Amino acid sequence: MAAHSNKLVIYAALAGNLSIAIAKSASAALTGSSAMFSEAIHSFVDTGNQTLLLLGLRRASRPADARHPFGYGREIYFWAFVVAIVIFAVGAGVSIYEGVHKIQEPTPVQNAHWNYVILGFAFVVEGGAWLIAWRAFDSTRGKRSMLAAVRASKDPSVFTVLLEDSAAMLGIVVAFLGIYLSQALDLPVLDGVASVLIGTILAGAAIVLAQETKALLIGESADPEIIEEIKQVLGGRSAIERVNEILSMHQGPEDILVNVSVEFRDGLALGEVERHITEIEREIKARIPDARRIFIEAQATADHLRDRAVYGDGGDPNVGA
Repeated sequence: MAAHSNKLVIYAALAGNLSIAIAKSASAALTGSSAMFSEAIHSFVDTGNQTLLLLGLRRASRPADARHPFGYGREIYFWAFVVAIVIFAVGAGVSIYEGVHKIQEPTPVQNAHWNYVILGFAFVVEGGAWLIAWRAFDSTRGKRSMLAAVRASKDPSVFTVLLEDSAAMLGIVVAFLGIYLSQALDLPVLDGVASVLIGTILAGAAIVLAQETKALLIGESADPEIIEEIKQVLGGRSAIERVNEILSMHQGPEDILVNVSVEFRDGLALGEVERHITEIEREIKARIPDARRIFIEAQATADHLRDRAVYGDGGDPNVGA
């Protein structure tokens, strides 16, 4: 997905969350609702998180240099991981703390109608931002379920916003029910319970996001479909006797590092091997534009197996392709 499309998703969420955060804060101060206070914190945290993602996109777009020869693409993964920490520590932590305090010292919600108005406004705005994020996410997920697509995605700038907006809409529903039931049943403690539930929702979203961005930070391989495409390119070359290994790693959402070990047929001159390597690189890049760096190693199978025995393959699914 193009960077400008990612930024559109983030800008939409940023604008929505900032306006919602201000409205929720005013409503929380006016009504004394713990659930509304948690929702205000939630929206302010999301606003800050979108700012961090924009920072990550800008820093990740810097060109490669001598100190970072593969570029800065992974920086977006780092900032997405920071977002997960902020959601967990600030969003979930403050919400749960506020909820527990309200449960221990319950007080009735005043002027509750303001909460309903603001929550309705927030749901509409969050729904619009969610729809923009969903369309961007859905255009790349194929036939996968949402959770499977998040796990397979290499672009946290989109699925982070989608997770945040999903958690925000669910939190709004919980806040509405908590405030309504606290009044309808004359049980102010339910307002605090709603705040704790909102914190729990945020913690769950943070954990999912942290797991996915951690995997990307460590270094995830390309999708199996891309590996299969590379195999087809190599399999169509009569000069190749055997494909020893295909290794890949995402340096960024649209930057894949590919390393291939192949055994060429005996009798090929050095110049012919070089020509085949050049042609293979060109074909892979033509089929897979995100494969920006391709390294093809001519290696006898016996030597390759000996290296694997010494160093191990780490269980990589692409080894021995």
